[in-house]
Amino acid sequence: MKNKVYATMDEAVADIPDGSIIMCPGFSGVGVPRNLLAAVNRQGAMELTCISNNAGTLDELVDVGTLVEAGQVKKMICAFTAPTHPSMVTPFVRMYNEGLVDAELVPQGTLAERIRIAAAGIGGFYTPTSVGTELAEGKEHREMNGRTYVLEYPLHADYALVRAWKADKFGNLQFRLSQRNFNPIMAMAAKTTIVEVENDVVEIGELDPDHVHVSGIYVDRIVKIPEDGIWSGAKPGI
Repeated sequence: MKNKVYATMDEAVADIPDGSIIMCPGFSGVGVPRNLLAAVNRQGAMELTCISNNAGTLDELVDVGTLVEAGQVKKMICAFTAPTHPSMVTPFVRMYNEGLVDAELVPQGTLAERIRIAAAGIGGFYTPTSVGTELAEGKEHREMNGRTYVLEYPLHADYALVRAWKADKFGNLQFRLSQRNFNPIMAMAAKTTIVEVENDVVEIGELDPDHVHVSGIYVDRIVKIPEDGIWSGAKPGI
C-alpha cells in the first residue's frame, strides 16, 4: 500500500506548481485547513486559481485570503466575494478593486453542486439559480415544465486542501461540525487531495466504517497537525 502519511505540512505541499487550481473550504472555524494554507504560503506557488466558499476574512488566522494578500492568487472562484458589512475591506476586495486579482462569483448552492458533480463524473446540470441575473449571461438556457434553467459545468481542481477530525493510514476520513460543509465534496473532486488531521492517524480498521464520511480512495496525502500547529475552535476530541 502506498504511504500516504507525510511528516510535515511543507513536505505535503512541496510539489504544488505555479498555475495550479486549488480547492479549500472557506467556512470559518474548525473546517479551514489553515496549516496547509500556511505551508502553501511558505512554499510560494504563484498564479493560483482558488475555489472556496469565500475569499478570506479579516481575522488574523490563516485562510485563503492569506494567499490572496501575498499575491499568489490570480483568480478566486467563490460564493462570497465581499464581507458581510460594507465598511469592512478585506485584502481580496482591495486587490480586486485595484485589478490585481480576478473573481468568478458563484451562488453557494451552485458552487457546491459544481464541485459535487466533478467528483461524481457528471458533465453538467441545469439550475434555476441565477436566471435573469448577470451570472447567467452567456450560459445555455433551457425551458423545462414552464421554468427557465441555466446550464452549469463541474469544477475540477488539481489539489484539494482539506481538514478532517480523524483519519486512518489509508485516508478514510471523519469530519465534525463545519468540516462537513465543503471538505467532503472537495476531497473527492481534486486530482490530489491533501488532508490535515486533528487527531493521530490510526491504523486501518480502527475507524468505525459507519462513521467514515470520505473513503480513502480519494485521499493522497495525510498530515497530523502538530501540537504547535494552527488551531481554530476546540482542540481535537473536545
